[in-house]
Order: sequence, then C-alpha cells, then structure tokens
Amino acid sequence: MTDVKIIPKQKSRAFGKDVYLLGIRDKRFLWLESPSWDCDWYWGFGYIECYTYNRKPHLSKDIHLHTHYDSLLWNHKDYAPILQEVNGITACTLNMEEQWELSDLMKSFYTLKSYAELCHTGNSNYTHNIQVNLKDPEYENVINEKLIPLVTGRIIEMLSPEEAA
Repeated sequence: MTDVKIIPKQKSRAFGKDVYLLGIRDKRFLWLESPSWDCDWYWGFGYIECYTYNRKPHLSKDIHLHTHYDSLLWNHKDYAPILQEVNGITACTLNMEEQWELSDLMKSFYTLKSYAELCHTGNSNYTHNIQVNLKDPEYENVINEKLIPLVTGRIIEMLSPEEAA
C-alpha cells in the first residue's frame, strides 16, 4: 500500500463545468468533472482531466489529459481498487476510507448507467435481429432521476471543500 499525502479539497471551474480535485499524479492535478445530463437521455460522469494550467483549471486554455475513473483505476494492466494505489499518485484529497467509498460509488454509477442504457435501447445493440426487447422507460426514469443523482450527489459531497463558517 502506497503512502500518499492528504491534501485539501478544492473545487474549481473549467470550460463551463465544476471540477473537483481528486489528487496529484506525476506532479499533475487530477480533476473530476461534475455530472452532466447529456443528449437528453444519459449521464456523463467519471471524466478525469488534467489542465494546461495545472493548479487553476479556470485559467486553462486546454486540457492536457482526459481519462475516465474506470480506466485510470480498473484497467486490466495496472488495476488499482482505490486512488492511492494508482501508479504515480502522490497526494489525494480523500483518506483511505473515503477512497474506498468513492470507488464503490463510482462502480455503482457505471452499473446504473449501463442498466439505464439497456432500459433505453431495449438491447445491447450487437444485432438488430433480436427477439427480446428489454426497453423499460419506467426503470430508466427511476435510475436517471433518482438513483444516479443519489450516487453522484454523494460523490460531489465527498469531494467538496468544507464551507467557511
């Protein structure tokens, strides 16, 4: 288990979106974009960015790196269950217990997103010649309107800096 420094939580904006600091990898700040409702039918979330102005995304002119939470942590080559076990991570805004909760919530998000997509399309789109239709707008709405906002809301709460009293 790698020892990492715990650093203060930060919230910023970049290219019109709120971003939350996850940690530092190879001297670059890793920022998680806030969730977005895209194309009127699915959630965009889990996008991790490094910006050209490393410490101040709101001043950046471009994105240096774009990846996804599941790609960064759970790829088959360099699997890491939590942030601090990702190669190159030297600092994180969450302690180990919070990192485990974040990974659990992110896995739940990806599972719910996939199921909502199945409920939207009715199948997995490998072929058009399928005899089973799994389209279910009711389940799709419950997932997209209640369950995913519950999960992403908790993630944003965990990553948000404490408000000054």
